[in-house]
Amino acid sequence: MNQMNQMNQMNQMNQMNQMNQMNQMNQMNQMNAPAKIKLSAPAFPGTLHAAMQQVNLGMIGGGTVGSGVFHAWQKNGALLAARLGVAINFRKIAVKAFDEPRPYPIARELMTTDWQEVVNDPEIQIVIELVGGCGIAKTMVLAALAQGKTVVTANKALLSAHGPELFAAAAKGGANLYYEASVCGGIPIIKSLREGFVANQFPAIYGIVNGTCNYILSRMKFEGADFAAVLADAQKQGYAETPPDLDIDGLDAQHKTGILASLAHGFWVDHHQIHTEGIRDVSRMDMEFAAKLGYTIKLLGIVKQTAGQPAIQVSVYPALIPSSHVLASVNQVFNAVLVRGDVVGDTLFYGRGAGKDATASAVLSDVADAALDLKHGTKVRVAPFVACTKKGRVAPLDKIVSQYYVRLSVVDKPGVLARIAAIFAAAKIGICSVIQPEGHEGESVPLILMLHEAPNAAMQKALARIARLPAVKAKPVMFRVENLK
Repeated sequence: MNQMNQMNQMNQMNQMNQMNQMNQMNQMNQMNAPAKIKLSAPAFPGTLHAAMQQVNLGMIGGGTVGSGVFHAWQKNGALLAARLGVAINFRKIAVKAFDEPRPYPIARELMTTDWQEVVNDPEIQIVIELVGGCGIAKTMVLAALAQGKTVVTANKALLSAHGPELFAAAAKGGANLYYEASVCGGIPIIKSLREGFVANQFPAIYGIVNGTCNYILSRMKFEGADFAAVLADAQKQGYAETPPDLDIDGLDAQHKTGILASLAHGFWVDHHQIHTEGIRDVSRMDMEFAAKLGYTIKLLGIVKQTAGQPAIQVSVYPALIPSSHVLASVNQVFNAVLVRGDVVGDTLFYGRGAGKDATASAVLSDVADAALDLKHGTKVRVAPFVACTKKGRVAPLDKIVSQYYVRLSVVDKPGVLARIAAIFAAAKIGICSVIQPEGHEGESVPLILMLHEAPNAAMQKALARIARLPAVKAKPVMFRVENLK
């Protein structure tokens, strides 16, 4: 027994010696180890306290979209808190009037008619702006950013027109600006471009980004209806505004396409440089002939690298796309964005691009990111915009090369097609195919031509010459062809 006790004591002493040696070695390694590099900024004062773990929201705008956001928070706020580890609390909501029509009710004690009560409340850390436009909304956003409050907005027009000014104000105020809901409603395209595809360059982005236009074009295709009739019905059903110019003239799509182009290529695109065409000139006849040729007409927002040029194409126009392509099957009010990355390849985003619920989903997604920033002590984990390209620019449309669909109204008589072909040949534009329905000699008939690739400048000059021919009885109709390859 004594021998066993002695052996146990010796083992214990050996173990203690080994532990002491290991501790000494660890201390020496720590002394010799290089200093750790800090990967994030230190926590700043005035964020969430450990015992608190709650973020207070203020919202400006309590109409259709604003009440939709409030309703979604009521429905899934507890789920949001469980997933984030942070409680999201609405503290104040500024509205036009307490009794204004809204699809979902808002608690009366939360409402105010003074937006400054929201911005100036020291207990509010995140301000949601849902007023829209570039007037008072800009003042509201700048006021919130100046106080260091994170702003979440769905205001595409404001971002398109004043993006750099807003980003500079956010940086100066030590705040952040989130805007997922500004493009394609509930589709998380902003977050994907900024974060999910951060390791990619983007050779091409094609977007069906306006639900109103897509609804009108879809019905024209499937019902064989005229543009004017479908537009009038869309306004009655609430799918189109009155007046509808912002949508059908392509301006809404212009704002969204400019934002996507800016994020994809690292310089803020001036919306005045985006060539924009609407859908007013698309006729039932064009839909029918496009279908016979194997195409569908869609209003596209296009962002493409141009062959042999450092500049990028940023355009909005109705285009013929192959009916076999997945984008051609995006119908009614739905949106879709095809993103081509040089590493990831082609990816497609599809969903509702507008409406109170889709927009609310995107707004609360931004709120969640902002809340997590505050929880972890950094308001600007992901900057609202990073200008990583110093020499980025938009290519002039005249230099953009496309294929074309052209519809002419011509007198049916010998020699007319030959004269038209001669003008295209002189402009070095080749003809792929021709469709001319049978008619009676001397009467006007449609003449449809599919043309090979050519610069826009050459195409416009050729069409101007053709329009002056005595046998051409109406202004030529031209749409570009995008094969999405």
